[in-house]
Amino acid sequence: MKNYTITVNGSVYDVVVEEGQTSGAPAAAAPAAPRAVPKAAPAPAAAASGAAGSVKIEAGAAGKVFKIEANVGQAVKKGDAVVIVEAMKMEIPVVAPQDGTVASINVAVGDAVEAGALLATLN
Repeated sequence: MKNYTITVNGSVYDVVVEEGQTSGAPAAAAPAAPRAVPKAAPAPAAAASGAAGSVKIEAGAAGKVFKIEANVGQAVKKGDAVVIVEAMKMEIPVVAPQDGTVASINVAVGDAVEAGALLATLN
């Protein structure tokens, strides 16, 4: 077996590769396990204004912020998309968990986010 460290889009992975068999049958490679996480970009000015709500809207999966659907001060209903995260070539809407008013948007389009990262808050 051989160990390799691979960097893909700023994420570092340790990979273990088994040497192939001489019979011509392909050997199964071990899945890559994340070792380090890229840093998230700082929050935009809208979030830094001190207006943070009590209801947190967090990312369900790691990905990249594709689109911001709501604005600070906008009223949203439970289930309305607030932010859209792109993960594995899929657009995943992150929705409001309850009715409320958007108090802050804590990310910008293009930001890399991890699962559980704070995306926005509601009042």
